[in-house]
Amino acid sequence: MSVATFIANSDLRTAISEQPTAARSVEILRFNTCGSVDDGKSTLIGRLLYDSKSLMEDQLEALERSADITGGGQVNLANLTDGLRAEREQGITIDVAYRYFATPRRKFIIADTPGHIQYTRNMVTGASTANLAVVLVDARAGVIEQSRRHTCLTALLRIPHLVVAVNKMDLVDWSEDRFNAIRADFEEFLPRLGIHDVKFIPISALHGDNLVEPSRHTPWYPGPTLLHHLETVHIGSDWNLNGFRLPVQWVNRPHNPTDARLHDFRGVSGQIAGGIVRRGQKVIVLPGGQATTVKEIHTHDGPLDEAFCPQSVTLLLEDDVDVSRGQMIVGTDQLPGGACDLRANVCWMHPRPLQAGKKYLLKHTTNTVQAAVTAIDHRLDISTFNREPAPASLALNDIGEIRLRTAKPVFFDAYESNRLTGSFILIEPGTHATVAAGMLHAPAEVIRPDATDFVI
Repeated sequence: MSVATFIANSDLRTAISEQPTAARSVEILRFNTCGSVDDGKSTLIGRLLYDSKSLMEDQLEALERSADITGGGQVNLANLTDGLRAEREQGITIDVAYRYFATPRRKFIIADTPGHIQYTRNMVTGASTANLAVVLVDARAGVIEQSRRHTCLTALLRIPHLVVAVNKMDLVDWSEDRFNAIRADFEEFLPRLGIHDVKFIPISALHGDNLVEPSRHTPWYPGPTLLHHLETVHIGSDWNLNGFRLPVQWVNRPHNPTDARLHDFRGVSGQIAGGIVRRGQKVIVLPGGQATTVKEIHTHDGPLDEAFCPQSVTLLLEDDVDVSRGQMIVGTDQLPGGACDLRANVCWMHPRPLQAGKKYLLKHTTNTVQAAVTAIDHRLDISTFNREPAPASLALNDIGEIRLRTAKPVFFDAYESNRLTGSFILIEPGTHATVAAGMLHAPAEVIRPDATDFVI
């Protein structure tokens, strides 16, 4: 399982991807909110849900009943996402909260992620599969360390679209000069991060200005509201449609003696992690390198002539090749890299520090292999974007570049070209705790798919 499948909750991904082609006329946008403590992330989501009329009656009733927790008997829209009692009492977000809503144009999955520095790993969790990130900035405080930190993490996770929402504009008298100053501060360091699609929007999450409806307080702002931008931002090219990838989740053998059609049925099931697959297409099974042809493509809603990322499918192959969980079926063009020696950026998620020489289980897509950390190349200061070379260890919430050696080859794409096949998690063998999420670099040496000497 990759960062992309683990970190953002695999159930969410499956629910999205198991839609037939005909039903995908309404796109699904995943986005996360991030920013410093008390910048208004949870309030923004609550107001967005409320103003877009996406709340059920029981949710509104629960919101009114929870008013006593926040004090004063006032309804707090942040309680729609701050589900933990500790979150409501402290007025902060601790865990990642997911919410769903839809408009006629698009469906949305929102990840409300914590702002405090000690919950950096939670922010990485919520943002890993996002199409878009909303970084909130308090108009009074301007660009602070956490603003830079979360923008840097957005770039590191290769989230293709960024919205800088300058919140609490009502507390600075809707000053256009203040908004432009914050925008200029961001534009000073954004080119260093390689983020190209950025939108700046002045808002008041508490009062709903420029969220769903344009605000009368910002006649100087000609741009869209936040919801309009979320509905119209182009995400069709966000998925990697070059180079077919299907990590095998399981081999489907129904064994139904009463149905002749299922007597010899042997399908290979999984979620497409890249590219497009068509009936009659030539494919290769890795790591063995066996070549075969796609005979049929099945989904929960029936057979298809073609399928694409991120749909979940079952493939019937022309030949009776040996396929099992953990292997990967790929197209014959643009083969993935394969290597035992890996370089990766990791976010360390465990109180015990990472040190060179430690051994872990590396889970990549559906494949799990033994791995050892051979070196820590550098630690990233995501406040200044500087690198500290050769640190002795990585502490909780640190991000750095490491080298790994696996017991058998891993076939993958570089994270910048495919977020699904370019990501992984590290698991502590004794406790089975997830200790790190990683993003792979392109391999220095590539193992041929038909290679047989995999001994290290």
